[in-house]
Amino acid sequence: MSQVVLITGIGKRLGLALASHFLAQGYQVIGTYRTAYPVLDELKQQGADLYQVDFYQQTQVDNFIAQLKQKYTSLRAIIHNASDWLPDNAQKEDVQYSAADIMQKMMTIHVGIPYQLNLRLKTLLKNSDIGGADIIHLSDYVAEKGSKKHIAYAASKTAMNSLTLSFSALLAPEVKVNSISPALLKFNEGDDDAYQKKALAKALLPKEGGFDEVIQAVEFIFNSQFMTGRNMQLDGGRHLK
Repeated sequence: MSQVVLITGIGKRLGLALASHFLAQGYQVIGTYRTAYPVLDELKQQGADLYQVDFYQQTQVDNFIAQLKQKYTSLRAIIHNASDWLPDNAQKEDVQYSAADIMQKMMTIHVGIPYQLNLRLKTLLKNSDIGGADIIHLSDYVAEKGSKKHIAYAASKTAMNSLTLSFSALLAPEVKVNSISPALLKFNEGDDDAYQKKALAKALLPKEGGFDEVIQAVEFIFNSQFMTGRNMQLDGGRHLK
């Protein structure tokens, strides 16, 4: 039977790259998404078990966890990739979010959801038939640096890193728990030349890290037998600029 990996937020970018990678490696991939993108049909055709879940709706979270417990007896890993990136002056349809709304959303998606999944699925992780399992929190380099325009986001990623410390202690030795904190991986479509130039200048290695950088880091964690409770920094040397 294939080893089962749960990846949250697989609709695009890094989550999609991770899902595609592990499917190609022969894993059974469980994926969550909030918005249905056409590319998800390709993942389904490759065998991915996909669930549309709005992590801001607790009822949907509860239903999703219940379905997993009913269908699966073990998990090789949980990779917490689902994310949101609201600036502190976020607006939607000409309505500005309150500061409380922004902080609640950031803490829910980056802390509350990993916390719930880790606790409520820990038995499946401990049942891994390979003699060990992994939880990986995909954090952000700004968790240590802070951010003037994304204060709530940065704070929530710092809290996510704290989950790594606590869960590594709670779940050892059966489950290793680590974080990966990338900086710039890939520009978005529409990022203009001026923005790209400014962003690249923030690092000692002025280039996009690429999704493969994180995939290789995940593979390293999977293969490691002696690392838990740590945070891997993939930031191009930004901390030294």
